[in-house]
Amino acid sequence: MHLSFSTFPALRRSALACLLLGCAPFVSAQDASDHPAPPANAPVAITVADIEDSMATRLDAQGVRYERDEDGDFRVVFAWQQEQRSQIAFVSGAAHALGDGAVREVFSPAARVPEGGFTAEQADMLLRDSQRNILGGWEIAGDTLFYVIKLHDDADGARFEQALEVAAQLADDMELQLTGEDAL
Repeated sequence: MHLSFSTFPALRRSALACLLLGCAPFVSAQDASDHPAPPANAPVAITVADIEDSMATRLDAQGVRYERDEDGDFRVVFAWQQEQRSQIAFVSGAAHALGDGAVREVFSPAARVPEGGFTAEQADMLLRDSQRNILGGWEIAGDTLFYVIKLHDDADGARFEQALEVAAQLADDMELQLTGEDAL
């Protein structure tokens, strides 16, 4: 049975507590070679010129296995063998300027947006799900629904690893709910 943060509020709180408090992750990253790159219309970041890109160093320190895509994003694959499902998640290769700091996006695609958009019931469900999740929310970029978490760029590798895990789990749960498939 596939675990859902919506179905198991305690699991969701635990995962988000891990994200905020820095405890150990609950899923493992797998080889990213057999999953597609994000669509060209995935969330785009504004490069902050004076911030050194140390994301690779931070992820390497956590032992996160990733690939860099052509946009410079860090692509990580998560696999849940019991459910026979996998999910890709990304850390943006660039940061958004925010005051005197920067924010970096962690995102995971959940589903293609149907032609004509989501139904009113689906849109309502996505908005309510965004409200229930403490950190992050659902966004549409182009024709893809993403779960997006925005973190201060100075967060350590453990925080980014946990954000990747949470985004991947929530996106995979939503993909299953909306499509019943494992395409992303």
